Amino acid sequence: VQLQACGGGLVQPGGSLRLSCAASGTIFSLDVMGWYRQAPSRERELVANITSGGIANYAGSVQGRFTISRGNAKNTINLQMNSLKPEDTAVYYCKARRIYYSGGYHETDYWGQGTEVTVSS
Repeated sequence: VQLQACGGGLVQPGGSLRLSCAASGTIFSLDVMGWYRQAPSRERELVANITSGGIANYAGSVQGRFTISRGNAKNTINLQMNSLKPEDTAVYYCKARRIYYSGGYHETDYWGQGTEVTVSS
């Protein structure tokens, strides 16, 4: 499974960006897809994720400003980021998880390459 992310860039504080991620190389629906970010000298953290059923989960720092959604195409997600702040500056990574049953429940995670978001005036 390959995850292709796009949409990063440079934006001024208060601006907006939209990130997209598309998975390829699988016939299965990916059960959870989401975004993580990593700022310099910081650990990677969850930004938002969404289940195949459309249930979304957000980090407190982005709640109310970011919206994650499933795309029209299978295994695609979008992240609409509004009211961006300098502290949102980071490399954003797309992650997907497939949950399957084989003698027990198993999880396989996939990561995409990062896309850089810089919020600066």
